[in-house]
Amino acid sequence: MHRLLPIACHLHTSLSQHNSNRTSIARIQRQTYGRTYPVLLVRPDGSAIHIRYKEPRRILTMPVDINTLSEAERRARLRKRDPRRLKSKQEKVLDDEFNLDDYRKFWKKK
Repeated sequence: MHRLLPIACHLHTSLSQHNSNRTSIARIQRQTYGRTYPVLLVRPDGSAIHIRYKEPRRILTMPVDINTLSEAERRARLRKRDPRRLKSKQEKVLDDEFNLDDYRKFWKKK
């Protein structure tokens, strides 16, 4: 009788669907992971994967190993780390000829 029926797709009927590996991918059961958030992790080579992280961020980037970079790229990255010299701000000097005695008559009581 089983031979007469068409063979169904084994995608949904296989027994390997119900093992522990399948359920761990599908759903997080434990409450210890209740406070983790989906985050996009960007690796130094540019590839990206989705992980769960304790802080709610959108993108997390891994640090680049400076020893693996070329000499020019290494110098450029180290130059970015140095504090930039800020241009000194010149304070504007207001030369107003405000005389307080001219307005003192307005607040004297009569």
